[in-house]
Amino acid sequence: MPELGLFPLGVVLLPTERVPLHVFEPRYKELIGECLDSGGEFGLVLADDDGLRAVGTRAAVTDVLHRFPDGRMNVVVEGGERFRLVRLTSGRSFQTAEVEPLEDDEVDAADDVRALALERYGRLAAAAGSEADELDAEAPVLSFEIAARIDFGAELKQQLLETPSEPERLETLVGLLDEAEQAMTADRERAERASTNGKVTPLYNE
Repeated sequence: MPELGLFPLGVVLLPTERVPLHVFEPRYKELIGECLDSGGEFGLVLADDDGLRAVGTRAAVTDVLHRFPDGRMNVVVEGGERFRLVRLTSGRSFQTAEVEPLEDDEVDAADDVRALALERYGRLAAAAGSEADELDAEAPVLSFEIAARIDFGAELKQQLLETPSEPERLETLVGLLDEAEQAMTADRERAERASTNGKVTPLYNE
């Protein structure tokens, strides 16, 4: 069973998502340095008050933005395949584990669910005053490609990461996008009212 070096963080990396990392601890400078030398991957796993989560994402360094004289690095990493922790191992300065791939039970999602998720994503982008990225409706992991572009917070992203069904992830995502759009619209309306009469209707009265 393959062994993988782990990088526990308070964030979740979704497949296809790119995030910047500031690498400063000696053990993680060693881990990322080895990945850069070998072209290999490491495992990014959410670590919070509940401990180390059982499902994480393989990550590869796509860009080295800056190297500091003391060995610290600013890098960009991209999420690849998901994995499940099987057994934590030791012997290195950084945490390692034996892992196995996390495969979807249902690979395909219906066209109408995919179209609905894209439509809701576009509406949220419009509510935020930005343009939605062009995404392929037939992408195998469309749910992750959409969710990677929105800050849902670590817990919701971890739930999506652990869901072993693309149709189920897309259905969940439609609900999350609806809630985010409604909240953003309500915030904008309250701000507009406040700018005209100085009064804001409390949330519990709405």
